[in-house]
Amino acid sequence: MIKLNTKPLTREAFAPFGDVIEKADAQSFPINNGHCIRFHDLANIETIGDTARSMISIFSSKPYSLPLHLEMVERHPLGSQAFVPLSKDPFLVIACKDNNGIPDIPQAFIATNWQGINFKKNTWHGVLTPLVDVSDFLVVDRGGEGNNLEQYFFDEPYMIGSNLI
Repeated sequence: MIKLNTKPLTREAFAPFGDVIEKADAQSFPINNGHCIRFHDLANIETIGDTARSMISIFSSKPYSLPLHLEMVERHPLGSQAFVPLSKDPFLVIACKDNNGIPDIPQAFIATNWQGINFKKNTWHGVLTPLVDVSDFLVVDRGGEGNNLEQYFFDEPYMIGSNLI
């Protein structure tokens, strides 16, 4: 088993895989006669295909515990996929660069303090992985015709641990 540690989720560290969705350092401005602040354009939503459309769903996921044995990652070749937690509990984010059609060595991040993420289309990533309790997430992804899911099973699993929680 190959050991990996997690690192904090930051815009810079996650940029090769997509967007971090959070208020910190985001462009913002007042709306609704100053009663509301809009944190603007936090993620690039991607959809391709003749029948493509953006969808909003809520996923309710059981928690995982660390260390985690990572055996599989997936990707969505026809659209991005965003996860925005509906609680402040941390969750694990796993992403891999592409290496000629297969995932490279995974990178693991801990999302905290109301951070969400948006995976770019065709980015290898782990499944939704809350770490504390059953957690709900607002999910924005692609609907429409076409196969928008590929899975890859590693020959040797990775063991992901953390000193961040």
